[in-house]
Amino acid sequence: MPNSPTAQTLLKISAGVALVTIALKTLAWALTGSIGLLSDAMESFVNLAGALFALWMVGIARRPADAGHPYGHHKAEYFSAGFEGLLVMAAAVAIVWASVLRLREPQPLAQLDIGLALSVLSSALNGALAWALFRSARAHRSVALEADARHLMTDVWTSAGVFVGLVAVALTGWHWLDPVLGIAVALNILREGGHLVWKSSQGLMDSAVEPETAARIAALLAGFAAREQASSIRIDHVATRGAGHRRFADLHLHVPGDWRLTRAAALRDEIEAALMREVPGLSTTIQLLPLGMEARAVRDDGAAPREDH
Repeated sequence: MPNSPTAQTLLKISAGVALVTIALKTLAWALTGSIGLLSDAMESFVNLAGALFALWMVGIARRPADAGHPYGHHKAEYFSAGFEGLLVMAAAVAIVWASVLRLREPQPLAQLDIGLALSVLSSALNGALAWALFRSARAHRSVALEADARHLMTDVWTSAGVFVGLVAVALTGWHWLDPVLGIAVALNILREGGHLVWKSSQGLMDSAVEPETAARIAALLAGFAAREQASSIRIDHVATRGAGHRRFADLHLHVPGDWRLTRAAALRDEIEAALMREVPGLSTTIQLLPLGMEARAVRDDGAAPREDH
């Protein structure tokens, strides 16, 4: 994406916005005494911790490969998503605890007009930042940015729920609604935290690339197989995986045994270049084999050869 801010820049902005919203929401809670607004303020502390940890992990993920990490450091971003998810879940537990205590002894609220105005202002800041983070996450294929954006959107919906609930408290005088609202907010936060932890675990387990990307790779390889039909080449054992902002593809290219090595290598290079154009940033490993022969790893696996393409 042209002129798109870097991931590090956006995460620094996220940390700054978190400091501002912490101040606004803490003041709103201090003025009103609302458990709902307290839960909102606690989530902003999680926003700050998550943004700082994500900034650290994104810096590590951008490091080049070295002797100790020959495949790079791309998976560091998944630790960021998992860490933020755990923070979110811890905040949810704390909110439930505070809400239960207040539910046992409901208290009247004060200065709701000012408190709600401060909450709305902080939500507007979070919403604008989440929109920018989502756009940048797609541009940079950054799991850390997406995790931060999802958490900020959860914060926005949390604030919206708190706003509606406190207006209901002001209209009805039912003070017990405030801690019940806090528990509802906590359950929503817990759900989002669980989603972040799950997504982090899937990334660390070398999940395949997105279905639409896999479909583009399959279509391109099928085109090469059709073009070289007279030569009876075969492309199979295609495997893909994602690691942070990087994507990888491995495949076997079977060519006639009487081909010269230069001809086979030229076709392999052409396929590799085409894949990189089709999926920018894709790292491809193509193993050349004569027709009728499988790689040792495939033979030892005992499974029937795949005719994927």
